Amino acid sequence: MKNIKAASLITAIKTPYNAQGEIDLVTYDKLVAKQIAAGVDGIVVGGTTGEGHLLTWEEHLMLIAHTVHQYSDQLIIVGNTGSNNTREAIKATQNGFAMGMDAALQINPYYGRTSIAGVAAHFNKVLDIGPAFIYNVPGRTGQDLTPDLIEPLSKHKNFIGVKECGGNDRIAYYEKQGIACWSGNDDECYVGRHQFGSHGVISVTSNVVPGLMRTLMDSQDNELNERLQSLMKWLFCEPNPIAINTTLMMTGAVAANFRLPYLALTLEQRQIGFDLLAKLEAAELVGDKLALLNDSDFNYCS
Repeated sequence: MKNIKAASLITAIKTPYNAQGEIDLVTYDKLVAKQIAAGVDGIVVGGTTGEGHLLTWEEHLMLIAHTVHQYSDQLIIVGNTGSNNTREAIKATQNGFAMGMDAALQINPYYGRTSIAGVAAHFNKVLDIGPAFIYNVPGRTGQDLTPDLIEPLSKHKNFIGVKECGGNDRIAYYEKQGIACWSGNDDECYVGRHQFGSHGVISVTSNVVPGLMRTLMDSQDNELNERLQSLMKWLFCEPNPIAINTTLMMTGAVAANFRLPYLALTLEQRQIGFDLLAKLEAAELVGDKLALLNDSDFNYCS
């Protein structure tokens, strides 16, 4: 638990696909190698960015097992085994820990929402299995996990902390009480780390610029933070992971294969991103080229 809490930069790693829409493990390993080389502390496997919601549980757990087998001695492996179905979350989390993951990422039941008491019961069931981050992302779940829920949960022996999308004031409040928080908003993470006392960030942006995100977490570098703000905001111009997927395709890091219902950014959106990415040094980017790409370059798999 102490080792996990020391992690300040955790990448929500992308899941790449081949032309048939199957998981491309060769490319996945190349992406993870870039994260390791940049000094990232850990990765979330099959999170929102990794499209866990588009993976079967068999695919999801295979990817966790593969990641543990390959990288458990180099990275903290966090498996997104959360679900809006408590029974599914329990089973997936048990399997994830049996495969050797270090921690789980757990979310409150979304869409089929429940009462606050039901949310607490859900989290206590999955926390009983092993160490877990609680993910608060009201924009996706429709339900804010407020301190009156989190504070009692923080007493559980397997509670690591919160991936918090509720802003830096919320993060500062928790940190003052000894509740560990990682920012879930890349554009706020630098200020959150250096002014509001967060433990770090669970990042989307670090998929494409892991070294720069490492610097943001480790150093007081206001200029770099300002330089990356436009890129960070652009990466969320459409619901995540649409833009980061498109970005990694534009840099040649992954093949241009989407699983529906995700579509590539429009040509106009890609042009904005291209101009932002072109301002960075080639060595700062994951990928070996930068291209705008044509609409016909993208392959969509159901």
